Amino acid sequence: MEDAIAEQLTSRQRAVWDAGDWPGFAPRIQEVADLTVESIDVGEGESYLDVATGSGNAAEAAARRGARVTGLDLVPKLVDAARARFESAGLEGEFVVGDAERLPFDDDSFDKVSSIFGVMFAPRQEAAAAELVRVARPGAVIGVAAWTPTGAVGEMFKRLARHMPPPPEEFVPAVMWGDEDHVRGLFAGTGAELAFEKRMAKFDFDSAEQWMDFTEQNLGPVVVAKAILEPQGKWDAAQADLVELQEETNEAEDGSLRSQGEYLLTIARA
Repeated sequence: MEDAIAEQLTSRQRAVWDAGDWPGFAPRIQEVADLTVESIDVGEGESYLDVATGSGNAAEAAARRGARVTGLDLVPKLVDAARARFESAGLEGEFVVGDAERLPFDDDSFDKVSSIFGVMFAPRQEAAAAELVRVARPGAVIGVAAWTPTGAVGEMFKRLARHMPPPPEEFVPAVMWGDEDHVRGLFAGTGAELAFEKRMAKFDFDSAEQWMDFTEQNLGPVVVAKAILEPQGKWDAAQADLVELQEETNEAEDGSLRSQGEYLLTIARA
């Protein structure tokens, strides 16, 4: 991918995740962060990095296990939110603004590294994977959670994309981080040993309509899509497509919404 296109996509991602209210959405996936931190066995006194930390879900989970926490995010207001969260909880951690493709840390800096639905959105995926390994010490463990292309959340992104202007030809969908073969290719040449596990994140709402209302106010990609499509008279069709997906995948039988989003947990040992 040419640098100019990649930089444009990175700027676009910053704007997307700056939109909406990620701290309001983040509690919905706290369990994924908790389980990922547990899976990579973050321990007392270990140096730990959370890439694309958002408002600090995984960072807090690691801090409560006694790790020395560093969190990085592309969006300044999310870094501020993570700092405020730690201050309110009486926890210690360092949070910095930075790019997953160019981590501002020395080689071999961390015992454990994670990214929960974060690094997957970096446009230069191979570069981001290489950076995760570069900053990890020999023997360190890296955990990456990413939505799968075929799961409900991956399908949501796919349906939303149908209504949006097409991306550059070089663009690789973020949900490819949820495909095992693709991830093996991303880490090829890094020397990391990989293991995979597919898991489910659970979502509960009063109805598909409540999910839609919550999502279009809080989840950046949907907030931005609505802002682009609504003035063109195209949002109603996109909204109906997304609600239909929730109804198709709903596991509840009482009129409420209970759905599961499949994600891939990649464990890489440096």
